Amino acid sequence: MPTYAYSVRDTSGAVIPGTVEAESEGLLRRRLTEQGFTVVDIKETKGAKRRNPAAGFGRVRLNDMAMFCRQFSTMIDAGVSLVRCLSVLAEQTANTKLKRIIIDLQSEVEAGQMLSRALGKYPGVFNNLFIGLIRAGEIGGVLEESLQRLAGFLEKDQELRRKVKGAMMYPMIIMIVAFVIVTGLVTFVLPKFMTLFTDLGVKEFPGPTRLLMGLSHFMTSKWYFMIAIIIGFVVAIRLFGKTRVGRRILDRAKLKAPVFGKLNHRIALARFSRTLGTLLSSGVPILQALETVAGTVSNEIISDAVLEARARIREGDRIGDPLQRSKLFPPMVVQMISIGEESGSLDPMLAKVADFYEAEVDAALQGLTSAIEPLLIVFMGGAVGFIVIAMFLPLVAVVQSLTGGGAE
Repeated sequence: MPTYAYSVRDTSGAVIPGTVEAESEGLLRRRLTEQGFTVVDIKETKGAKRRNPAAGFGRVRLNDMAMFCRQFSTMIDAGVSLVRCLSVLAEQTANTKLKRIIIDLQSEVEAGQMLSRALGKYPGVFNNLFIGLIRAGEIGGVLEESLQRLAGFLEKDQELRRKVKGAMMYPMIIMIVAFVIVTGLVTFVLPKFMTLFTDLGVKEFPGPTRLLMGLSHFMTSKWYFMIAIIIGFVVAIRLFGKTRVGRRILDRAKLKAPVFGKLNHRIALARFSRTLGTLLSSGVPILQALETVAGTVSNEIISDAVLEARARIREGDRIGDPLQRSKLFPPMVVQMISIGEESGSLDPMLAKVADFYEAEVDAALQGLTSAIEPLLIVFMGGAVGFIVIAMFLPLVAVVQSLTGGGAE
């Protein structure tokens, strides 16, 4: 978890400096504001850092994390000590990066550090949800149950991601094949035809052929310029997305985009419900749970709505009212959350909401794939057909001129 140096102004106007760990700058700023301070400045500290075992190549996949949690929970439930569990997990973990992290966690726990605090050293591997559930399990003495819930959550999240990736795989393959075919025709086949037509004495080319010739000339002689434009555009979007304003604009666009906007919204609602339900069922307080959800929902617009709901709950409101006012949560979600809150069964209600929206995402992906496939095939056929027609129009003109000349 990163450390921030901040300065705030209290109600008397005095400036108070401080240093604190927080999930993100935005969450720290909101937390300080809720405490009645006016934020003057917040900066992440850049102190000297020792080598991080999580640094380097490789990544820790969701299935590795789920397996880690399952095995960890089984050994804890069997009465194996925490240090011994970490030692066994380090030996049998196939992922090299995760193995280095577990070894470091073992040394931290042996030195007397709490497991949840040791996990906080690796925010790129263990997110706020993971750390929050482990902390709740440590405090409540039910670490094995927290690990089981984490494993179930990670497996559900992995299944959702796999469905999204699987649904997009075929359209992506079609697009790549279409791009390769069009590029090959324009850069290799078309120039040979143009040379042939020039040798045959063709001086005036039809409009489609001239358009294709211009595209071919640009792609063969200015290819580096085209690549630079694409790379520059991607880099600019990434840099823009790292700013607070940029993240908000891009996240709002994700929710409002045609076709994909509803899909992104449903995915975000499923993740919100599943994460909040998992935290509450593990005994995490509602305010802390909402703060963790805001940091893991992966959308600034929905995150702000969750934090606004958290602020209203601090003032005595019910959770459903601020969610309804945000207009980002459908009436069905709001009503089920309200019923769960009134009946004291909020976490099972949230689990039902998550199941519903995961099923909605699955159905939407199947429908989207069925709609995209024929559109891509038509697009591919149209592009190739246009190129073929543009290449053969001059040939038709040559044949007509030769036929006309022979008749005279």
